[in-house]
Amino acid sequence: MPPAFTAEEKARITALLLETGEKLFTAQGLRKTSLEELMAPTGVAKSSFYVFFDSKEALYLELMIRQSGEVKRRVVDGALLSADDPREGLRRFLHATLAELSANPLWRRLMTHPEEMQAVARKLDPARVTAMSDNPVTALMEFVADRSGRGELVHADPAVIIGVLQCVLLVPMFADRLGDPDIHHKILDLLVDIVASGLTRQR
Repeated sequence: MPPAFTAEEKARITALLLETGEKLFTAQGLRKTSLEELMAPTGVAKSSFYVFFDSKEALYLELMIRQSGEVKRRVVDGALLSADDPREGLRRFLHATLAELSANPLWRRLMTHPEEMQAVARKLDPARVTAMSDNPVTALMEFVADRSGRGELVHADPAVIIGVLQCVLLVPMFADRLGDPDIHHKILDLLVDIVASGLTRQR
């Protein structure tokens, strides 16, 4: 059986696992990161990992949840909700989220490695995520439902509208197929404008 840990030891080891996990997951990915590598800085046997997290995917998910508040402030509060016009709000949201995925190595890793995203998603506890007060996904869903109810968005299932927005966010995964890298930003800018305009009704 794994050894018993004091509250102080648990706090120290959890902090080390979070720090080490973020470094390794962003550098080499979920699959290539071993329990030995994660546990090495703690000085504790690898079998004790499961005292702290159910799986590597659960550790990855915990890292993302801990960042979700800051992500929401940037892409929802500072972008999506920063304009009265829903078209401009969606445009700002897409640009802000694309920038987040470019600058945030942890979130970018999942977006560019769909097999890892699927592995983390399988460990997702919907109840926990829904209960988060700073969940950017929930905030986006509420925005779409609210603006759809007001007749400001196109007549479509809110889940379909969110799916269209997600399609835009997946485009950087295929950047190598978009031709000249010098015009990638122009392609994304035009795509964002087209989608934001297409999802909203003329006032």
